[in-house]
Amino acid sequence: MSRTILDVHVLQTVPPSNINRDDTGSPKGAVYGGVRRARVSSQAWKRATREAFKNVLDPAELGTRTKRVADLVAERIRELDADIPYAEALELAAATVAAATGSKIEKPKRRKNDEEDQAPESSYLMFLSARQRDGLAELAVQGRADIKAFLKDPENKKRAKQIANTGHSIDIALFGRMVADSSDINVDASAQVAHAISVHAADIESDYYTAVDDRRKDDEPGAGMIGTVEFNAATLYRYAAVDVDLLSANLGAGLRDDQPPSEPVRRAVEAFVRCFVESMPTGKANTFANHSLPDAVIVKLRDSRPISFAGAFEAPVPQGRENGQVAEACRRLRAHIASIEDAYGTAEAKTWLLRVGEATEELEQLAAPLPLDQMVKEVGEAVAARVETSA
Repeated sequence: MSRTILDVHVLQTVPPSNINRDDTGSPKGAVYGGVRRARVSSQAWKRATREAFKNVLDPAELGTRTKRVADLVAERIRELDADIPYAEALELAAATVAAATGSKIEKPKRRKNDEEDQAPESSYLMFLSARQRDGLAELAVQGRADIKAFLKDPENKKRAKQIANTGHSIDIALFGRMVADSSDINVDASAQVAHAISVHAADIESDYYTAVDDRRKDDEPGAGMIGTVEFNAATLYRYAAVDVDLLSANLGAGLRDDQPPSEPVRRAVEAFVRCFVESMPTGKANTFANHSLPDAVIVKLRDSRPISFAGAFEAPVPQGRENGQVAEACRRLRAHIASIEDAYGTAEAKTWLLRVGEATEELEQLAAPLPLDQMVKEVGEAVAARVETSA
């Protein structure tokens, strides 16, 4: 059966940085090809991508992941009816969310220094889209007179669960949702993001720093503070794949009659490609200001299965070359792509390329280079055409 799979491959040089650290404060790493590599976890780049969505998508197309889900819905309840006191809105929200998700929404244990009771919370992070929040708030207002009796009615309880299981936001449709107490409203992630790894061996270095006390007298030598921070620098291979068929199923048909059914998928794909490419995890950003952009981006639209090209760098790119590591990484990546696609008969995949600088010239054997805006637009249009054809 033909599928629609979008692969995104990125080569990106990151200067001295510590964008994703472990429990000891060291940059994360991994052994690959027998040598230690720099690594940035998939979760770190998913988070960065989700945060970047806020710059390109309407808030109505996004969701909120929080334990404070009762407070989230209560705010909307009070927007619908300002006469409802906040405490009552919290009770209505907690009962409605519990009915929709099967989860316990309870007040956390009060700590000694807490001056007032906290709002009810779920026991784990819960992901709700803006439309799901609004729908649950409207249902809660309808049952305000006696919310417990209202939600005991099987029809109303069914409505609550249906609201929580439809109208998924773009970030939920892409990255999925797990509801431990009600697996039937789980959402399978349509996007997969690999751990980024350096194409070469990468050592961790340590920066010794001092800070001066501005009010210390000149005749009192010594620093006001000393410390160390660990960092590395790397050319990273980043990879992500989107199952467009699953994304389309998660999002459902078009939201408005004047839009084609493929419009939500097009917007989701365009947002994902742009934000995955341009985003950067924020770890130690103030310390290192490591705000780089990719040297090269390759996007492929397939009809079979996702294909990572991490194998191009199983043998690490040698260090100490006069022209750096990007040129050799591009040469290896281009050769590996050709070998894999020839061997497995997948060379017909539609390909887009963005590249920067002379070091990436060899990648033009894959496709003609495009600026990011045009690449994003063409990828979105190609995906939308595939979705409309298969509908």
